[in-house]
Amino acid sequence: MAKMGSKRGGKEDPEVPGDADESKNNRKRALILCFLALPVLVAFYGVVLWWSNPHTPGDELRIDEFTELLRQGRIQDAEILETDSRIAGSYERGQYWVAFSGGNETIFARLTSALEDAGVPFSVTQQPLKNLVYPVTLILPALILVDGLFILFLLFGRGGDGFSAFSRSGARRHQSGESKITFADVAGLDEAMEELVEVRDYLSNPDKFLAMGASVPKGILLTGPPGCGKTLLARGLAGESNVPFFSISGSDFVEIFVGVGPARIRDFFKVAKESAPCIVFIDELDAVGRGRSTHGLGGTDEREATLNQLLVEMDGFESGSGVVVLAATNRPDILDTALLRPGRFDRRVAIERPDVKGREGILRIHARGKPLSDEVDIEEVAKRTVGFSGADLANVVNEAALLAARRGSTVVEHRHFIEAIERLMAGPERRSRILSPQDRYRIAYHEAGHALVSTALPGTDRVGKLSIVARGHAGGFTWWIPEGDQASVTRSQLLDRIAAMLGGRAAEDLVTGDLSSGAMGDLDAAVSLARRMVTDFGMSSRLGAFSIRPLLNSATKEGLMSSGYSERIASEIDAEVQDMLRQAEERAKAVLVAERKVLDAVAHALMEAETLEGDVLDGLLLPVSQAPETVRL
Repeated sequence: MAKMGSKRGGKEDPEVPGDADESKNNRKRALILCFLALPVLVAFYGVVLWWSNPHTPGDELRIDEFTELLRQGRIQDAEILETDSRIAGSYERGQYWVAFSGGNETIFARLTSALEDAGVPFSVTQQPLKNLVYPVTLILPALILVDGLFILFLLFGRGGDGFSAFSRSGARRHQSGESKITFADVAGLDEAMEELVEVRDYLSNPDKFLAMGASVPKGILLTGPPGCGKTLLARGLAGESNVPFFSISGSDFVEIFVGVGPARIRDFFKVAKESAPCIVFIDELDAVGRGRSTHGLGGTDEREATLNQLLVEMDGFESGSGVVVLAATNRPDILDTALLRPGRFDRRVAIERPDVKGREGILRIHARGKPLSDEVDIEEVAKRTVGFSGADLANVVNEAALLAARRGSTVVEHRHFIEAIERLMAGPERRSRILSPQDRYRIAYHEAGHALVSTALPGTDRVGKLSIVARGHAGGFTWWIPEGDQASVTRSQLLDRIAAMLGGRAAEDLVTGDLSSGAMGDLDAAVSLARRMVTDFGMSSRLGAFSIRPLLNSATKEGLMSSGYSERIASEIDAEVQDMLRQAEERAKAVLVAERKVLDAVAHALMEAETLEGDVLDGLLLPVSQAPETVRL
């Protein structure tokens, strides 16, 4: 893979510092006004509440005391405060006041009648200003709440733009030279990089393509398992490109509020069109591009409206507009079919787990700048990491460096890489776990059973290490080392692998005459593989060439699964899986019986050393002969 330099010429991205400064100033002014208004509103609300409470001087009298004083002629005058629901005045001891219920007309009529009968002069005061207290006490809390929300949005809203931020897409714009990752930092994805190099070259020099009458694809969809480098490729394109690059996650378009998702889609593509030619990258496209259903309620309607707006925007690009949409997802099967048609995503690039050469290149990239020992064999490490993704390999290198630092080593040695692989596959060692003699004996024969059956059957991988030191949740550990990458596997190879999985369980039964729960993980893996052979690979002798994978509801693509087969077929599947497991266990027992001496030797050596690998393990397994054809098949 040729390395490409990170220095490029070309025009700079357009900048508008005046508009940005004006926006910041407006935001600051709005924030200052909101901060000043908040204590004023709170203080005014407190003053209103204090003023609205009655403040009548004098002694408080009960209603019965007041009527009794009226009969005795000791009340001199009275003033009825209508809003305060009080009667105030003077009597022989000074000032007084009486509280009554303003909504009770009977009490009010009774008191006024008592005042008339006693001949006491009285007046009624309307208090019109206090009649405004009730609406004011409703408006002021609302204003305080709104002011507080404005402050929060101005402080923490997207871009600090408050309510208008809801409709902003929040896409990040990468300036030329901002991204430090280039295609030189990507390995194992040569074919995918060719597709993106073509896009980069078209945007930087379109004349060469236009002379041939060719136009750049409107959309490129990157698909593949998690951790295989889809987002890394996009970041590499951002580092290589000399045009504006906008990145956003599909979940950023999803919002609980109605209409926000489509508004963000419109804003996102509006900004992209204004900056054309440019590249936009949507990560985790399935968050917004999931297939539409025929029955949508609530949030489903909003998600579909967001998807519809995305379809409209992508279909609205004119040929030669200079806007290229790059998207990534690890679930292309649930994407809406309208999103995948040519004209929206013209090209789909499948990214799979790297092969041995790709893994070697990835390991070398991640090992840059790390002090490696001369004995480190990156090629050997790559061969031992079959099935690892790019993210897994990065974790291997980082874990090896951590182990070297933890062990006080000045360089990263080969053993650190091997231990890092083991930690990622089976978990860290648990040497503090003390095994009883019975458990130690049973686990040793269990792991030895795996090794013998794997060695005797040709369809299995080579055993590279045995250990009875607990790792993760497992009591022991058997490490199979694949000879190389395989594009496909045969039925006989899969049957041999199932027998090897059940070899530990068969060894326990053969030696101790009893079974334990320690084989649960092996049994789960064996059942899963046997069921896939029947339902996915068409390797059933009963059902023949018949794939019985569950059907995805094509109308909704919401993950609603239907069996796709009858109860009779389901019964046949269960019977076939049971037959495969029974035959695999019989083959494993036959191998162990034939090689009982070797089984005892490996188990006792494992109990003594706790870990067997390399030449020691190969020497112990050397007497094991290939199983006869009747046992293997």
